[in-house]
Amino acid sequence: MKSETKPADNVRYELAGNIARITIDRPPVNALSLELIQAVVAAFRRAASDRQARAVVLSSALAKRFSAGLDLDILLGKSGEEIREFLQELYINLFDAQYHLGKPSIAAVGGAARGGGMTMAVSCDVVLASESATFGYPEIEVGVLPAIHFAHLPRLIGRHRAFEVLFTGRAFGAREALDLGTVNKVVADSALDAAAMELAAQFASKSETVVRMGRAAFMRQIDDDYRRGIANAVEDFCNVAVTNAAQEGLRAFVEKRKPNW
Repeated sequence: MKSETKPADNVRYELAGNIARITIDRPPVNALSLELIQAVVAAFRRAASDRQARAVVLSSALAKRFSAGLDLDILLGKSGEEIREFLQELYINLFDAQYHLGKPSIAAVGGAARGGGMTMAVSCDVVLASESATFGYPEIEVGVLPAIHFAHLPRLIGRHRAFEVLFTGRAFGAREALDLGTVNKVVADSALDAAAMELAAQFASKSETVVRMGRAAFMRQIDDDYRRGIANAVEDFCNVAVTNAAQEGLRAFVEKRKPNW
């Protein structure tokens, strides 16, 4: 297995045969900094141009965390332009990297995935989860919006169920995620890595040309207004994040107290 680690951004790119592995390793919770998400985007772009890679697996090196979401330093006291720079990477550039990947991508989610961690997971073509994985969109609890999921989730699970999970901010387990349709399969914690690699190997065994052309056709068909939805999500998130209410919610979270709405 060939491996390259970038210590500054805590993202590893490895090639295991014809499967590219992108591993996030930023203890304690894989919080998403600007540098981290830039590194993830760069890794997907590297996989796109890597002729040896026929499928891609995204996973976490941390046993109990896929990603807790955005590093709050990105939001606290920041201007709309500063927040927009991060969202350009997480929403738009990540989507574009996946859109043009040219090979199947699999998110292997073990432990907790929240907020921006959910964004990274659902950007992939397939999502596998371990039994102990948990999911959620907690942004509403700190006064911001899971705006990109307004574009994504209602299409996937329906308007009413999407509204409930997005506006309560509650966490839910892997089995409920499977029932909702937000993950493809749930496996034992100890089997997650093997399951992801087995599925990647199935994808990699197909004709590279047919998969590349077929995936491009698939992405064109499902794109619809999704790109415009993502662009709108950036604006919606920025507009809310700079309000007094959002900043109070973020400060309250950091200070471990209830927000004074």
